[in-house]
Amino acid sequence: MAKWLLKSEPSDYSIDDLQTEGITLWTGIRNFQARNFIRDKMQKGDDVLFYHSSCKHVAVVGRASVVSEAYADPDQFDQSSKYFDAKATKAEPKWFVVDVAFVSKASKPLPLKAMKAAPELSQLALFKQSRLSVIPVTDAQWDYIVSQL
Repeated sequence: MAKWLLKSEPSDYSIDDLQTEGITLWTGIRNFQARNFIRDKMQKGDDVLFYHSSCKHVAVVGRASVVSEAYADPDQFDQSSKYFDAKATKAEPKWFVVDVAFVSKASKPLPLKAMKAAPELSQLALFKQSRLSVIPVTDAQWDYIVSQL
């Protein structure tokens, strides 16, 4: 079972939104490396750290779980969607999603500043690929972050 950090701007979709909905389609990924992680690596049962980005309090704010295998992002076919992709076809989709379910909200979020200060997280891919919205997390990194939530 793999572990991931998924980034979302809370003004677009927050941990509270996921808690209310229970399960969501993780849509809108338009970076090829992030798409490849979803399409080729994510599996049902994988663990997720939910991370609020591009906001006043950037932090890991909760946990979720991948509850589906990857499938074609329906927004790429919807001309009214900001995620429409004219080059994608149903026979050959370009973009993929998974369904993500709420697990828990952090009792105290783990801020980015605290993560950067932790020697246990010095190799966290988030610091090397800060613009990537789907980031693999090692078991040791996962254990440290979860212990701080």
